[in-house]
Amino acid sequence: MNNRNQQLSKIHIAKKDLALDDDTYRALLSRVTGKSSAKDLSPLEAAKVLRELERLGWKPKQGRAKPQPVQDRAKLVGKIGAFLAEANRTWEYADALAIKLHKVEKVDWLNPEQLRGVVAALAYDAKRHGRRQ
Repeated sequence: MNNRNQQLSKIHIAKKDLALDDDTYRALLSRVTGKSSAKDLSPLEAAKVLRELERLGWKPKQGRAKPQPVQDRAKLVGKIGAFLAEANRTWEYADALAIKLHKVEKVDWLNPEQLRGVVAALAYDAKRHGRRQ
C-alpha cells in the first residue's frame, strides 16, 4: 500500500472513529483543503486533514496489527502436525487430545487459544519421551 493510500485509509478510519456524519466530514475536508472528496487530495492535503482530525481528538493506533487468526491457526496446526510426525502419531491422536483438553471432537474445530493448548500438550509429551521440541 503506498503512502497516499495509507493516508486515505487513516482519514476514513478517523472519520469512523470520530463518528463524523458525511456532511460534517465533507465540510471538514472543504474547510481544510477546499475539496469535498478524499480521493482528490494530494499527499500534502491528506496530511493536513489527518492533523486536523488529530486536533479534533482522533488518536491513530500505534504498533503493528495483531496477526490474523487464520495465519495464527495455520502456524499452530503446522506445529501440531510436526509434533505428530516426530512422534509417529496420527491426527486421531490430536483429535483425542482436543476431546480430552477442550471437549471438542476435532482439532479442526479448535480456536487458536485451544490449539495452543494442544501444542503445549504435545510439547510436554515430546519432552517426556526425549524427542525434539
